[in-house]
Amino acid sequence: MAKDHATAGLTSVRRPLATANGLPNAHYIDDATFTAEARAVLHTSWAGLAVGADVPEIGDAKPIEFLGIPLLLLRDKDGDVRVFQNICRHRGMILVDAPRKIEGAIRCPYHSWCYSTKGALVSTPHVGGAGHNTHDAIVKEDLGLIEVRSHVWRDVVFINMDGQADPFDVVNADLIARWHENTAPLYHGGADSTFALDVTCNWKLAVENYAESYHLPWIHPGLNSYSRLEDHYHIEQSGAFSGQGTLVYRQLTGDGGATFPDFAGLSDKWDEGAEYICLYPNVLLAAQREHAYAIILEPVAKDKTREHVHIYYANKDTDDALRIRNTAQWKEIFEEDIGVVEGMQKGRAAPGFDGGRFSPAMDGPTHCFHDWVAAKMGAPASAQ
Repeated sequence: MAKDHATAGLTSVRRPLATANGLPNAHYIDDATFTAEARAVLHTSWAGLAVGADVPEIGDAKPIEFLGIPLLLLRDKDGDVRVFQNICRHRGMILVDAPRKIEGAIRCPYHSWCYSTKGALVSTPHVGGAGHNTHDAIVKEDLGLIEVRSHVWRDVVFINMDGQADPFDVVNADLIARWHENTAPLYHGGADSTFALDVTCNWKLAVENYAESYHLPWIHPGLNSYSRLEDHYHIEQSGAFSGQGTLVYRQLTGDGGATFPDFAGLSDKWDEGAEYICLYPNVLLAAQREHAYAIILEPVAKDKTREHVHIYYANKDTDDALRIRNTAQWKEIFEEDIGVVEGMQKGRAAPGFDGGRFSPAMDGPTHCFHDWVAAKMGAPASAQ
């Protein structure tokens, strides 16, 4: 795709908030634009793929597709999480087709080439003819699994597909510093603390909706009854993340007044405060005094997104009933958003829609995200 076509209509997106338009319809409904955006935005960034809890034990392996690319999430023999392209270097056969435990080596089901959990090619049966397991032309050191650059933060496994992004800690230094108190150890709540939602919308609409609190009174009336619109503030870090915070976070309370244990060493800010941030491009995060969550947005297609929700606690041992109630509460809140993001997706088929305008008072976090996408697509900064 020609660059001028890929950046068509993006000039107005990069204007100051008060005069900017949102991303054009093509960024939500056009196949060619979806492909170009995947390469320019998702491949070049630190995109969320999964969580470490998906492979909790040494040898655990899980195949995952990312924008149609077959990947393998794996916890190696030293306990480190790695991501490889899920293909044999011989004939491109898929190595692992379902989540399983790797016992010994990763064996290709086609010709039995074998790889270590660190990706090294260790065995090539009969490659030199029957009974000959080596050949001068097959140099094992050159034919290990293709590793995808990855980084784990707050248990989220981030990948950089093109391998060219600055280090994760550099790109996200501001958020790491902002949340330096509210961090590890995070303990995944287990099977009752994860769920997935399939939503008929482009992945960006899920980011846009999460970034702002403007919709709370109408879409989340229960939440807004105690964490009101006026109790929220905006969070904007150009080129990195945006979102919202609340000054009146209320802990879930169980029978007899039971609550989850707090994270250790928190300042007073977190007593009644919480923050909800979109870490660009596709990870939605929450920081609260006694639990956290991560939502990985999987861009399945231009108009389909799978939201993978994982909830974490400050303690390995939490009350089962309270934990189940917490998951149900968040699921209900996230499901309340489905109608609006799917409605906006349908709206992008209207040829008269110009990307819309932003409220200068309420939409700063969303515009911050749009501006970042437009910049990644190559649109120059506005002179206005």
